[in-house]
Amino acid sequence: MLDGVGIGELPDAPNYNDQGSNTLCNTAAKTGGLSIPNLRALGLGNIRQIPGGAPVGAPAGAYGKMLEVSKGKDSTSGHWELAGIISPKDFDYFPDGFPQAMMDEFMALTGCKGYLGNKAASGTEIIKELGEEHIRTGYPIVYTSADSVFQIAAHEGYFGLERLYEICAIARHQLLKDHFVGRVIARPFIGETAGTFKRTTNRRDYSLDPPGDTMLDHLRYNGIRTVAIGKIGDLFNEKGLDVVIHTKSNSEGCSETLKAMGEFSNSFIMTNLVDFDVYYGHRLDPDGFKNALEDFDKVLPEILAKMDDTDVLLLTADHGNDPTVSSTDHTREYVPVIITGRGVKPVNLGVRATFADAGKTVLDWFGIDAPVYGESFLTKN
Repeated sequence: MLDGVGIGELPDAPNYNDQGSNTLCNTAAKTGGLSIPNLRALGLGNIRQIPGGAPVGAPAGAYGKMLEVSKGKDSTSGHWELAGIISPKDFDYFPDGFPQAMMDEFMALTGCKGYLGNKAASGTEIIKELGEEHIRTGYPIVYTSADSVFQIAAHEGYFGLERLYEICAIARHQLLKDHFVGRVIARPFIGETAGTFKRTTNRRDYSLDPPGDTMLDHLRYNGIRTVAIGKIGDLFNEKGLDVVIHTKSNSEGCSETLKAMGEFSNSFIMTNLVDFDVYYGHRLDPDGFKNALEDFDKVLPEILAKMDDTDVLLLTADHGNDPTVSSTDHTREYVPVIITGRGVKPVNLGVRATFADAGKTVLDWFGIDAPVYGESFLTKN
């Protein structure tokens, strides 16, 4: 899962003010082109021509792009749909901040004497604005965004990481129990002044349970071990998962994936590589995004070499996060899909009607017929 790596605006992008968004192509155009020979070889450039990522004559993988049916452009709904569940309704959003009654209850439940912020804001900007006051008062910084999120930023040293996790868990399980909010996110940071504050890799997401059984649940019911790497465990609230491995970077995520490939058999490994999204998309850093894509491309041959004749690799994303636009939010985009492995015919999969085709394909590969949304790629492969 290449988090945030979209490949062009969806037909309903104007409803989200995302006209013109195209994470891959715009990033490539802005930075002089991408050097991604291994992704190109699998067919990425055959989905849509990307500066520096031109199509190849004989791709090694089946390739296409997928359309999101669920409302919104959140990581949670994107991952749920990829696993075969269409979100039953749009999430709750708070563009003007959270209601005063909710914030009063937040203080009562957590024991916090006050809070700062309570508005929609960029995470990096709000800690610059309020971080020093946070250290002085001990009040957590509460904020949201265009996504359905209740975010709490706090200093790892002065406030404490475990205390931050504690109040986030309270917010998730008590404060928001009657609200359809996608995620509560702990946003720890370090530093001493506005100029030196920096978010750390100890972020933690607290999500809702999916509203039904996902592809992950059906794999487990049929004796297939499910292994989650990165923030997958957070996004599914660990439902349907046997092994949960938290990672702090793309590099660590790739390393843990390679390790899991050697350790587990008869298993499904689902990895989220979040650096594209959290460090470069949200921070409008196309150069960083480009470098992260090229770094992943260099690791890809090692992953492919680790595969045996029973393995299949599926690459995709959960939404866009175009770093070249004016907004720091996710972008409503198609996502690329590439599947490769012995027995997979390298064909054009076209435009898939839903992200859920990915989850249905996984189940099909394992020979499982389960009542999840979507159509398997393998029926045309």
